[in-house]
Amino acid sequence: MKTAVMTDTNSGITKQEADALGIFLMQMPVIIDGETHYEGLDLTHDSFFAALTGNQNVSTSQPSPGDVMDMWDEILNSGYDEIIYIPMSSGLSASCEAAMGLALDYDGKVQVANNHRISVTMRISVMEAKHYADLGASAAKIKELLETNAFNSSIYIAVDTLEFLKRGGRVTAAGAALGSVLNIKPVLTIQGERLDAFAKVRGMKKAKLRMIEALKNDFETRFQGIPKERLRLGAAGSGLSADQEKEWTDMLSASFPEMDVYYDSLSFSISCHIGPGGYGVGISVIGEYDL
Repeated sequence: MKTAVMTDTNSGITKQEADALGIFLMQMPVIIDGETHYEGLDLTHDSFFAALTGNQNVSTSQPSPGDVMDMWDEILNSGYDEIIYIPMSSGLSASCEAAMGLALDYDGKVQVANNHRISVTMRISVMEAKHYADLGASAAKIKELLETNAFNSSIYIAVDTLEFLKRGGRVTAAGAALGSVLNIKPVLTIQGERLDAFAKVRGMKKAKLRMIEALKNDFETRFQGIPKERLRLGAAGSGLSADQEKEWTDMLSASFPEMDVYYDSLSFSISCHIGPGGYGVGISVIGEYDL
């Protein structure tokens, strides 16, 4: 059984990484002033944030059915027997449910995993899928394994400005203005399904410390007793400089010296809603299964 692994750019995996790993990558669309662009294809980090912080109208969308099915057809025609597709969480986008509907026309050759993850935790799921595929697992089996382990993850995101949450309707204009004056930094969380409010603190330094405190609580409660070799800790950021990325990664490494911390930029689909200067972190549990 030759099973292909496919995901989208919300995993934090770049086109270069995907090509090197033998993973197929769907670039997520971003609409700027009515024109559709694709993350990592014709839209770079600098051009995206220039549009986002300028006077341009920036929004996100799910991939078109045609783009998804064209990629599936291309993969199957290239010699693969099956595809396991891992899109972003169904709780954050309709793209997962849409893909499941499209897969019904493929007689089981395409399996869509509703993995309830995004960003650094989604990356781990994709890497697990690739591991199982290399061992000869079927797409249906990989889907089962990923969905069984889906909720064993945790994400926290600190937002630097309320402006972009206001644009998305999550914060009122008055609330955003007051938050700006008081230097309020909301900390958001994703515990499997939706993006929810977690805490509000004054200043980004306190927001980072609040996320680390939340992580320590997760290690001591939800993930207590799980061997460290089955845990993965990923740092993330939105529009950060190289120095800011290193500072955040080093801070997490110092707080959790027993963990290897990796870093991914938050996808444009996430950054569009939280704006630049955001910090994120996620824990993932690696599944432990015999094929």
